[in-house]
Amino acid sequence: MGREGRWHPRRLRRAALRAAVGALATWLLLAYVALPAFWRHRLDVPPEGLVTATPLGIPGDPVNLAFAASEADLLAAFAAAGWTRADPLSTLSGARIAADVLLDRPYPAAPVSALLLDGRPQDMAFERAAGRSPHRRHHVRLWRRPDGVWLAAASYDEGVELSRETLAVTHAVAPDLDRERDGLERDLRAAGWVAAAERLPGVDPRSARNGGGDPYDTDGALVFLTLAPPSGAGPPGAPAPLPP
Repeated sequence: MGREGRWHPRRLRRAALRAAVGALATWLLLAYVALPAFWRHRLDVPPEGLVTATPLGIPGDPVNLAFAASEADLLAAFAAAGWTRADPLSTLSGARIAADVLLDRPYPAAPVSALLLDGRPQDMAFERAAGRSPHRRHHVRLWRRPDGVWLAAASYDEGVELSRETLAVTHAVAPDLDRERDGLERDLRAAGWVAAAERLPGVDPRSARNGGGDPYDTDGALVFLTLAPPSGAGPPGAPAPLPP
């Protein structure tokens, strides 16, 4: 075969397509088979205490909030503060959030991935949009303890990236977790739902990485909020909600 036949545009397109398919297959194998298997064998014991874990056992977001509230009051408080309860993660909701991120469409109740606390995934999650599509959003996961207290981990999704741990597609999480914790408290105060607040020791105040490999910083405090229906229009002088 002559030089012209080897470099025919149709042959070049076919070669490029084969290379692209091969690269995609290699990435899928690494991100969703090989690297998850590596983590499953490496991390036999998930983190304990006030640090969550991914389903693979990789340490995730720290717990930085707690709520004393009934489920009904919790739902009402977040709704009054402008937060939307996230849809459960399913094949359908997962496909929708992927499409809405790609097409820049709104999805106010977009699902969040599962994080485990003491081996259990979150009982519910809430979010507040910070842009048109769900690739940027404030969100918080909540786990209900047997005594009725809700533990929570608040963070901010600032974009989409490949996980540094598994190469899978995931949200990029902003490092300043304290800003999200304190911003959610301000939103609930502005809605008049905070009856009492206390700062308690939480995780070690140090830099760490979450389940996607993103670094985060925290002062280590856990903000414990008692929620109760407002008696009027809300406490005087309540700070304004955190801007997007």
